[in-house]
Amino acid sequence: MSSTEKIIVLRFSAMGDVAMVASVLKEFSQQNPSVEIILVSREAYKPFFDGIEHLTFHAIQPKTIHKGISGLYKLYKELRKYKPTAIADLHDNLRSRAISTFFRLTGIKIKRIDKGRAEKKALTHSVNKIFQPLRQTVERYADVFRELGFEVNLSHKLKKKPKKLPVRAEYLFKDETKKKLGISPFAQHIYKVYPLDKMEVVIAGLSASGYEIFIFGGGKTEQAIAEPWAKIYPNTHNLIGNFNLTEELAIISNLDLMLSMDSSGMHMASLVGVPVVSVWGPTHPYAGFLGYGQLESDCIQVDHPNRPNSIYGNKPCMCGVESCMDLINPETIVNKIKEKLNG
Repeated sequence: MSSTEKIIVLRFSAMGDVAMVASVLKEFSQQNPSVEIILVSREAYKPFFDGIEHLTFHAIQPKTIHKGISGLYKLYKELRKYKPTAIADLHDNLRSRAISTFFRLTGIKIKRIDKGRAEKKALTHSVNKIFQPLRQTVERYADVFRELGFEVNLSHKLKKKPKKLPVRAEYLFKDETKKKLGISPFAQHIYKVYPLDKMEVVIAGLSASGYEIFIFGGGKTEQAIAEPWAKIYPNTHNLIGNFNLTEELAIISNLDLMLSMDSSGMHMASLVGVPVVSVWGPTHPYAGFLGYGQLESDCIQVDHPNRPNSIYGNKPCMCGVESCMDLINPETIVNKIKEKLNG
């Protein structure tokens, strides 16, 4: 490809999906150094793309200046100034389709992600379920660039490179004899959250094992839940609300392991090369959303014929009286983490 290639990449949300895009663009940029990337997403997600060469971040503000069709046309005019040679739509929603259509009318080449909606529906059927692993989301992202004519070979390997810790977090890492464990116990959808009373049992067991524990993810509600855990259990620190996203990524990059739900915590750890033990309920890694470079053997889940019944975790479990999350014993999680950290 010539040095004049400029690709506008569209992925506006959700947090975990945008983090996965960053993992793909890291490798794409290394393999295609002559290509300029203009990444369009929400301002809050900009830290995911820091350090990716040949990448310009352009913020979409969907609630204000880019609201509605007139706002999207304004965004199109902003993006047109980059003089792109192609558009990679990694979102495929109404907003990204509108932007793509504006560019298509000027003759710019457009390629759009195949989300595999029919396959995902079959995977979550209650009857005639087709239970098989689907194409990974990161490969679906890479396919869009391949269709545009670029070579992209994803390594699916974690590449850990610890970042400089924020000054306010340095004291948390002073004891080098202790393993550093992150815990991201929350998720956007409640059905993906391991029961909080059982999560507390997990934290108690891990604290008693002497690990340095850092709790991530969420807003004021989650902060209020995590704060008592930090007060009760030794070596447990509630980081929610205390650091910005750039600082959180730096802290995560210095961890030995992350415990996460099927949520953005898993994808943030993947982005900075940290292995993850993940807990799955009505969703399943077969749907393609396992963190980049993570191992299926590190996924904790129960086998049940009704799993998965949801792709995004916005539907309750259909496993019977007890949900599939409730069926996971806290000791199973604690033992898996001990195996990973002490093995």
